[in-house]
Formats: sequence, C-alpha cells, structure tokens
Amino acid sequence: MSVSRDTIVAILLLAFCGVLWHASYDIEITSYGTMPSTVWPRIVIIAIGVFSALLLLRSLLLREEETTEAAPKLPFLKRYRNAGIIYALFLFFLLTLPTLGMHLGGALFVFLALTALGRPSPKLIAVHAAIAVVSIGAMWSIFTFGLRVILPQGEILPI
Repeated sequence: MSVSRDTIVAILLLAFCGVLWHASYDIEITSYGTMPSTVWPRIVIIAIGVFSALLLLRSLLLREEETTEAAPKLPFLKRYRNAGIIYALFLFFLLTLPTLGMHLGGALFVFLALTALGRPSPKLIAVHAAIAVVSIGAMWSIFTFGLRVILPQGEILPI
C-alpha cells in the first residue's frame, strides 16, 4: 500500500504545528494587554492542527482508488484557477485598502470571492451580498468592541 500525498502533507503540517507550538513559548509576554500575547498565535496553531488532523484522518480512511480519482490530471493553470482568483482578488483588496478601507474593501472582497467561486445567478448574488455585509459587520464588531482595534478607514467611507 502506498502513502498518498494528502497523508504526507498532513503529517508535515502536524509536525509544523508542533514546531510552531514550541516556538510560541518564546513569544515575549507583555504587561500592557488584557490577554497574554500567546493567545492568538496558539488559537491559529490549534486551528491549523485540527484541520491537518482531519486531513490526515480523511486520507487514511479513503482507499487509494478514491484518492487518485479525486485528483484529476489537469493542466497547472486550470487546476489552480480558484486559488489564482483568490490571490488576485486579495491583491486587489490590498491595493485598494487605502481608498476603500477595511469595510468597503472587505465586503467587496468577500462578495467577489463568493461570486467568482460559486454560480453567479441573481438569487445567489443577493445571498453573496448579504453574506459579505454580515461577515464584515461581524468582523468589525469583534475587532472594534471585543478587541478594541481600529480597522483601516478608507477615503470613500471614513467610519
């Protein structure tokens, strides 16, 4: 029995999470915050670790035939089209951040990402717009009221 690429990647990601967790003990503890400075890095490390463990579990449970059928032989550009679209949209978001700000730019990024990766029908476009507004509003609320962080304002809509 051969080991699939997903299994190898999951094991490497879990090992990387272990290295990151060990390195998180070297983060300087500051006295000016309400939480220790290691909280958010460790939350991210735990999330990556959970997803890596799920990937490992999935790759071990699937038979070899199913894993080879799930990865079709496609040219490079067609295979990574969705990732390229997201990177291009994120670059557009970063370039327009000074003008649009976090609120408009973030909502536009989420809307365009959902529309580009999904089926752009009139009903789904309305759903994508609602998801974009609600998700950016929730993120703004968490950062503003929960974390007391001011997000970048734009020139168009200074909030």
